[in-house]
Amino acid sequence: MIHLDMKTILDDAAIRRALTRIAHEIIERNKGVSEVVLVGIRTRGIYLAKRLAERIQTIEEQTVPVGELDITLYRDDLTEKIEQPEVRDSDLPVSIHGKTVVLVDDVLFTGRTVRAAMDALIDQGRPKMIQLAVLVDRGHRELPIRPDYVGKNVPTSHSEVVTVTVEEIDPQDRVMIRK
Repeated sequence: MIHLDMKTILDDAAIRRALTRIAHEIIERNKGVSEVVLVGIRTRGIYLAKRLAERIQTIEEQTVPVGELDITLYRDDLTEKIEQPEVRDSDLPVSIHGKTVVLVDDVLFTGRTVRAAMDALIDQGRPKMIQLAVLVDRGHRELPIRPDYVGKNVPTSHSEVVTVTVEEIDPQDRVMIRK
């Protein structure tokens, strides 16, 4: 459902290009991907991580493990939520100990989701390094968190809403902003 006050800031082709660029940047920064694990933050970060793994596989002819992270119990706003959160298991296909973990999320806003993800990740093992890849960085950080890889920087006001849709669970790939 697209509202009239919604503006598309990334279409499917732009998302494809951004993910391809991020894949190249991950390979370059880490001098290959032999020690890299991609971990998507539930929900849309998981699909973006899988797409990054596919692109890296095509470029490097090397498979990168992809994990899923559920940060529900690590959120600092759990007491403010009225409804009972649905908790799903995190799924890391390999040990992250000593690896470079690239956390993947759709939108970076205050940084609180990423902080929760780092807490959840460290409970799973001790990575050598944690990097952050986001499709959209919209600013307004409340914590000192900065992404290593960004699909698009989108300056926003606090009242605007950035919505990412992915074709795996939504009608189409799109990033929209609503005033």
